[in-house]
Amino acid sequence: MTSEERMVIFASSLGTVFEWYDFYIYGTLAPILAAQFFSGVNPTAAFIFTLLAFAAGFAVRPFGALFFGRLGDLVGRKYTFIITMTLMGVGTFFIGLLPSYASVGIIAPIILIGLRLAQGLALGGEYGGAAIYVCEHAPRNKRGFYTSWIQTTATLGLFMALLLVLGIRTSVGEAAFVGKPEVFWAAWRIPFLLSAVLLAVSIWIRLRLNESPVFQKMKAEGKGSKRPITEAFGNWANLKIAILALFGATAGEAVIWYGGQFYALFFLTQTLKVPAVNAQIMIAIGLLLGTPFFIIFGWLSDKIGRKPIILAGFALGVITYFPIFQGITHFANPKLEAALASAPVTVVADPSECSFQFNPVGTAKFTSSCDIAKSALVARSVNYQNVEAPKGTKAVVKVGDQTIATDTPNFAQVLGQAITAHGYPASANPAEINYVMTVILLMILVIYVTLVYAPIAAWLVELFPTRIRYSGLSLPYHIGNGWFGGFLPATVFAIVAATGNIYSGLWYPIVVAAVSFVVGLIFLPETKDRDITHM
Repeated sequence: MTSEERMVIFASSLGTVFEWYDFYIYGTLAPILAAQFFSGVNPTAAFIFTLLAFAAGFAVRPFGALFFGRLGDLVGRKYTFIITMTLMGVGTFFIGLLPSYASVGIIAPIILIGLRLAQGLALGGEYGGAAIYVCEHAPRNKRGFYTSWIQTTATLGLFMALLLVLGIRTSVGEAAFVGKPEVFWAAWRIPFLLSAVLLAVSIWIRLRLNESPVFQKMKAEGKGSKRPITEAFGNWANLKIAILALFGATAGEAVIWYGGQFYALFFLTQTLKVPAVNAQIMIAIGLLLGTPFFIIFGWLSDKIGRKPIILAGFALGVITYFPIFQGITHFANPKLEAALASAPVTVVADPSECSFQFNPVGTAKFTSSCDIAKSALVARSVNYQNVEAPKGTKAVVKVGDQTIATDTPNFAQVLGQAITAHGYPASANPAEINYVMTVILLMILVIYVTLVYAPIAAWLVELFPTRIRYSGLSLPYHIGNGWFGGFLPATVFAIVAATGNIYSGLWYPIVVAAVSFVVGLIFLPETKDRDITHM
């Protein structure tokens, strides 16, 4: 590896780490942001609404991919991802300055979502530029290895966000970190404000880079596309590649990525009620132990191919997600697992009385007996099963061998007492967590992420011609990651709330990964030996 190649990898990776940090600091602090900017609704609705605001940044990523992809194919890789990085950093900085809902009312969440949309547009152009830039500098037999360094950046950005939040939270104390919605200053704002420093460093480093040699050669020969969007998606041969890349690669990669890292964190804190600091420490250690496998699998993909490694990650996720998350429950909150086994909770109700328990704006009223029962259970994060009752029957809740009718005086209080009496814990006891085994399971989830993510940059770059590569690659990547992946937390939590089963939301990543396995296996080619300079 030459000194120029090392500089290309270092500069591209470092800038992308900072950009992922900017994006994921929001997800790391989602519960606090729910209280700060959505305090006008009930806590459950506020958290779901915050996840949707998190997903809003992902929703617009394909549009950012189209805009910045076109720009990258017309004017070059280097200056395009400098623009995207600047937009991301500025958006993050202003989130740190945004007043809360208690201070300025509805304008606060509106501005917050607007900033998230700006971040999503920026990220839509960032990844494709960085991956293509590195790949077009790499020797043919090392493209997987070189681009695997870019692939570590999303995980390192999340790790950096977790580490910084944990350090600040520990040093200032929980009260000073969380603050009060009606008081502007709280230490949670520090990670957002620090993005200004990271932005300055990233821009300085990236300005020292030269344009991609493959792009320069293409422009010198006059072979660049004047209409890259039309050529990429108006031509069936190129559009077919994009569609297959989406359903056979990026959609599955996205749900394994977000399922193994972000949903794992939400599962620990929201479902298993593990204290936030303990959960973040375990996730951070899992990330630290699993991250080297990005480089290992990137290197291996140059030897045996991109396709078998990625398909192995899909298959492992499909086969093992249920036992792994059940294992996390066993080791992180054994009392909850024991309660689920010894005292199952059942809602016996007329299905026509049961509504979908999803209330993002906090205005819906659940007044039927079924809705009253389920609302009370969802508020306590209790797993329950649904049993159909004859039409017109008032709903009852069975906790172990105890049956509680919804027309019982002080129903919610009586139900809460029954749940507690049957061993359901209010939160995980830190002293009872098996930290070693929980971290091992979290590390396994991260290794699955490395399997699907490490080779995918090289695979996507090699699938598309140089003249439309930025546009062609970026759109399927960001539809996959922005839509299939970005909506995963909100989708999974909504499924869990609707079914009452804490594991039922896992069907979403499992089904998507299974579809990608089949499509990728049958329709996508191996590309590791392609000459990308003459495509």
